[in-house]
Amino acid sequence: MAGPLSGVRVVELAGIGPGPFAGMLLADLGAEVIRIDRPGAGPGGPALEKDMTNRSKRSVAVDLKSEGGREVVLRLVEQADVLIEGFRPGVTERLGIGPEQCLERNPRLVYGRMTGWGQEGPLSHTAGHDIGYIAITGALHAIGRAGGPPQVPLNLLGDFAGGSMYLIVGVLAALLESKTSGRGQVVDAAIVDGTAHLSTFIHAFLASGSWQDRRGVNTLDTGAPFYDVYETADGKHMAVGAIEPQFYAVLLERLGVSPEDAGHYDFANWERNRALFAERFKTKTRDEWAEIFVPSDACVAPVLSMLEATEHPWNTEREVFVDTGYGAKQPAPAPRFSRTPGEITGPPSLPGRDTRAVLTDLGFKDVEELLASGAVAER
Repeated sequence: MAGPLSGVRVVELAGIGPGPFAGMLLADLGAEVIRIDRPGAGPGGPALEKDMTNRSKRSVAVDLKSEGGREVVLRLVEQADVLIEGFRPGVTERLGIGPEQCLERNPRLVYGRMTGWGQEGPLSHTAGHDIGYIAITGALHAIGRAGGPPQVPLNLLGDFAGGSMYLIVGVLAALLESKTSGRGQVVDAAIVDGTAHLSTFIHAFLASGSWQDRRGVNTLDTGAPFYDVYETADGKHMAVGAIEPQFYAVLLERLGVSPEDAGHYDFANWERNRALFAERFKTKTRDEWAEIFVPSDACVAPVLSMLEATEHPWNTEREVFVDTGYGAKQPAPAPRFSRTPGEITGPPSLPGRDTRAVLTDLGFKDVEELLASGAVAER
């Protein structure tokens, strides 16, 4: 069965990071995603063939700097529901495929824009990466241990949580609104905006006086001994998140610690409790502790490596990671739907691999002329 976005056509201007991930998620959910690549983009080696963020898409290679290439994109836009792009502000306008030009061709189009700093503001035209975006929101400052430097949470927090997911939410909301208004609009998704929005929960604690504006001393940032990671006898780790009293009681019981020896919210003795927990966890291996704690309501789990996670029985039973025959195991589409499940329908798109097929399918009668002119190219 087709996914919930079956019938939605997306034009994605090729980029890196959060833009392609957003396109991947839309494709996972059933949208037809046509990726616009530069002619000759990429080495065509294993790196491109393994780029899972380009799965289930089709690629058309277009020379965006040529008049003919610009016209091809606008003709594709005429038949699309969504366009997503991740260039610096003003680039698509200079290329002649900005919001004004595209909405003129297709007034119902949702034009999704992905940037770090936003379309406007003092930093909007400067380069940046995930680490800088989350730095100025306060989120990076909050992650780490007391007395230590901020710890970088990969690029998951900024690029993909604060970036891709907010672009997708905006695009889907605009699509829904267009069903009643008949009009498209521009979605300005900035990683800074999204990451700041994600921290609303913590700002509520700050406003109430129950959160200190320094890292490693609060309940959720390793300040509490019952919300931390502990090394095991084999040098691996267990993650502990026993916040509620009933779960903390199970933690103590499975560790063999008396409640009288480790009060839950006895702040004065948190470091003593941490040392006690650390000592206990060092007496067994990670997998031995996993047998003890799982299943239970202690809110304790083994810390798995990326490769371990793809093979762990808890994940394989739920098919959290899948083997599609397109290379290495990869994360399955999410979330799950009862009637219209998402699906990985093809391998990562290679630049220009589908140029002829896509243009033909969409009714272009001048494919050969476009190829001959260099406005488009095929692999």
